[in-house]
Amino acid sequence: MQFNIITIFPDIFDSYFNKGMIKRALDKKVIKINTSDLRRFADPKDAHKSVDDTPYGGGAGMVLKIEPIYKALKSIKRKKKARVILFSAKGKTLTQQDLQRLKKYDQLIMICGRYEGVDNRVAEHLIDEEISIGNYVLTGGEIPAMILVDGITRLLPGVLGNLESPKDESFSFENELEYPQYTKPEKFKTWKVPPVLLSGNHAKIKEWRESQKQNRNNQ
Repeated sequence: MQFNIITIFPDIFDSYFNKGMIKRALDKKVIKINTSDLRRFADPKDAHKSVDDTPYGGGAGMVLKIEPIYKALKSIKRKKKARVILFSAKGKTLTQQDLQRLKKYDQLIMICGRYEGVDNRVAEHLIDEEISIGNYVLTGGEIPAMILVDGITRLLPGVLGNLESPKDESFSFENELEYPQYTKPEKFKTWKVPPVLLSGNHAKIKEWRESQKQNRNNQ
């Protein structure tokens, strides 16, 4: 799986992608991540490498221009099964089912918005879908891009050590939450692990976990 990220802050990803699961997936060559600095595609005559301008019709803030985004997209060599995503407040809210759907592509190209937004012609003509990570406003699309890379990478074969884990996790089946988890010590202060989990009776443990899962999802 190849991820291409178009952003004005390419260095912002270095710390997160060079740790833990993502780093291991990169080392194993399960995934590849390329970042494109949008300012490289600004007007070459512009000493400031501006990629934004004031909105037509007036209003607060600045809007990312279509020209550099178009050039950045053109510069990326596309695989046969590629999909272009724009992170946007008006996009579809990301779900676990979307991660399962998107992991089937060979390449995801992500556009990280900034400032007041992105020229709407990008959404109208240059992308395949818009994605939101929730009903709130962020300063840019870089965090959503990290979320998408993280959420998809952990679903790819050979990334997680426990291959059964993703099947039981929250939202993996009909958007349900999973059962509560406990580990050592058996007792901390006055708080104890539920006795059934210490019983060794796998049938009872399975029954308890199913009942706890139902309780969580009925709240």
